[in-house]
Amino acid sequence: MPEVLEACLEKGAAGAEIISSGFSELGTTEGKDLEKKIQEIAARGIRVIGPNCFGIYCPKSGLTLLPGPDLSRQSGPVAFLSQSGGMSIDFAHTGKWMGIRFSKVISFGNGADLRETELLHYLASDPETRVIAMYIEGIKNGDAFFRAIKEAARIKPVVIYKGGLSLAGQRAVVSHTASLGGSRTIWQSILNQVNACQVQDMTEMAQSCLAFSLLPAKEFKKISVIGGGGALGVTACDTAENFGIEIPPLSAALQAKIEAFLPQPGSSAKNPIDVANPYVRPRALQEVLRLAAQDEQIELQIIIPLLYHYKPLAEARGKSVAEITPYKELAFAIHDIVKETGKPVIAVMPNPKKGADDLDILEMLALARKEFLERGIPVFDEISDAVRALGNVNTYYRKEGFGK
Repeated sequence: MPEVLEACLEKGAAGAEIISSGFSELGTTEGKDLEKKIQEIAARGIRVIGPNCFGIYCPKSGLTLLPGPDLSRQSGPVAFLSQSGGMSIDFAHTGKWMGIRFSKVISFGNGADLRETELLHYLASDPETRVIAMYIEGIKNGDAFFRAIKEAARIKPVVIYKGGLSLAGQRAVVSHTASLGGSRTIWQSILNQVNACQVQDMTEMAQSCLAFSLLPAKEFKKISVIGGGGALGVTACDTAENFGIEIPPLSAALQAKIEAFLPQPGSSAKNPIDVANPYVRPRALQEVLRLAAQDEQIELQIIIPLLYHYKPLAEARGKSVAEITPYKELAFAIHDIVKETGKPVIAVMPNPKKGADDLDILEMLALARKEFLERGIPVFDEISDAVRALGNVNTYYRKEGFGK
């Protein structure tokens, strides 16, 4: 490997990716010496990503991660740094499904030359990146790393998933990327100080990135929730309170106007608004959103269309689920409301039916998600996911002078 890198340097190459493993992560003298040779060559004028990595994915230029997954060519505002190659692939695929668009995904592995600190500095000043996400297992220069996070977080949100916080995880980190993990308490304390958003798993990281990338850069203290079923509203209230988000009652005058669009017995025009009927027409829901937005204290709205209920409706009409497409009209209606009111809307599409007999529902929900995302509407699977992501957005923008 050093001979190949030497040849690249002689040919005038500005950079190289070393995908191969077998370096310092082995913990052997041979592996460490091999990585040291890479560092010595790099210091003479060629920048190196790796070794023990999957490289770089950049949709704009067409550069992709190895082993060459089918990733989107649409660029976007989210950058992702990962010590783990597997995590970089998984997160890129998750992002494609969830509607996250990437500026860059960088798997840097052992970081023999370019490490997380330099990459953070680069992304902090990158005009194509508005949100930085990162999977990190361990660091070699703690002071420089946390200075880099502090600098980046002042400019744009930084979402950190720290692996190896348990004792077993710390042992795994050493063998995976030859890094030192660090304790849970220390990481939580330092990340709180620099106002980085620490998440507990890849799912929360993706959900937070989606919210940061599609919502306006501000805190949303008071929201409305519109859906079918009282339990969903209760869950929304309980979860929102955990994150310091209020779901205040609407005025009596607005409630009276909203009730005109909710003829179903058992409905409620308070906040949360219970439409008590999964088949409420999209235009009626649009009017409910429009009226709720008239309340000055409401800054954001969450709508919960129970689309999985359309399967029995389709069967009753002798049609397939694919032929019942109210979500298209609803996506357009919500887009118009956001444009008209200036207040963002989050969609939640729960689906308790995930058996082998319900693949048609999963397909419909995937198509619905696509329709909503194409119109800039964030989509989450559960109300708790949406509120947690919104809570992370609020925590970041609550501090004066961050990301503004």
